[in-house]
Amino acid sequence: MPATDRPLRRDAERNRRRLVECAADLMSRRGLDVSYDEIAREAEMGVGTVYRRFPDRQDLLDAVFGDHVDAVCALADEAAREEDPWRGIVGFFERQLELEAANPALGRAVRGEDGSPAVVRRAHERMTPVVRYLLARAVAAGQVPPAVTPVDLVAVHRMVGSVLDASRASAPELWRRALAVALAGLRHADLPGPTPTDDVVETLFGRAPTTPGGTP
Repeated sequence: MPATDRPLRRDAERNRRRLVECAADLMSRRGLDVSYDEIAREAEMGVGTVYRRFPDRQDLLDAVFGDHVDAVCALADEAAREEDPWRGIVGFFERQLELEAANPALGRAVRGEDGSPAVVRRAHERMTPVVRYLLARAVAAGQVPPAVTPVDLVAVHRMVGSVLDASRASAPELWRRALAVALAGLRHADLPGPTPTDDVVETLFGRAPTTPGGTP
């Protein structure tokens, strides 16, 4: 009996990997709401196999994005260890957007454009204190105006991400110029209007704020 169990387990894992790869490819091209029927056809399996492997859609999204989201969080941690605060912020943006350039579905999910799956929301929760620390260091070093807030960093990410998506086919490196322009403006601009409250982050990600003025 054990001799027959092992091949079955290998087949099951192979099927699971195939489903995750196909789901990731479809989501990259069509968004997060692709159906299990579409995934099954792409993987050349029965739709019942998809439901057996991923009875909860959230499990599928976690499998598709989990490793990538962990990589983004690791970039934030690495940026926090950078000796020069501003270089840490710039490097974090550049490397995160490089990941998003290579994986369109990840970019849209991280920016909340297709709705954020739970794995992405957890990543935001993990990165929020790190981003605050990065910004506080840059302000303390006189590299960023005191009026700049984490909301402004999120806005930069959303704006440059939009350029990345719009120019992906025609000018795939244009986002780098857009990022340079946006960060130069952030570093030197006389920011107008009232200081945005933290709950604006939730709005930027297309979610209702959990509590007025609460932490993103």
